[in-house]
This record gives sequence, structure tokens and C-alpha cells, in this order.
Amino acid sequence: MLLKLELLEAIEAGKVDLVFRRWSRPSVKPGGTLKTRLGVLSIGAITDMDPDAVTEADAKRAGFLDVADFRKWLDTMKPGHLFQRIEVRFADET
Repeated sequence: MLLKLELLEAIEAGKVDLVFRRWSRPSVKPGGTLKTRLGVLSIGAITDMDPDAVTEADAKRAGFLDVADFRKWLDTMKPGHLFQRIEVRFADET
């Protein structure tokens, strides 16, 4: 799963804790980690869902202004039959 630097910075700052992906097959698993430019990202719950079920709260947690902003972004994404809501945070440094 590739994440833009701007999104990684928002996750690091605690402004974003959800990402959405539409793909043919998932590239992350719940409880897994993802090495990024800014550190290790922890993958939390992953929920299969219909993009039409995205709420205002979910859209804002993912860094969008609102659901309309989310839908604009979704229209630019490549096609895929699986749409997932993914909880993320940076792993604790211990």
C-alpha cells in the first residue's frame, strides 16, 4: 500500500487514522505493519464496505473535507472489486 508523504505526515500528526483503498486484492493485513518513509505504520482493523457507506465522520478521519471530497478522490482511483476501510497509526517506538 503506497501512501503519499502528505498523508503520512497527517497520520503522524494524529490528524488521520483511516485510509480507504479500492483494489483487486489487499496488500496489508489487520495487525500487520507497513514500513514507510516516516517510520513503521501499524495496521488496525480492516473492514470490507461499500463506498456509498462512507460517513462524514469517516471521511474526516481519512483527511477529507467531507463525503463529497472523498467521492472526488474515489473517482480518480483505479478500479477494483474490493473496497476497504483501514485503521492506521504509527507504531510505538520501543
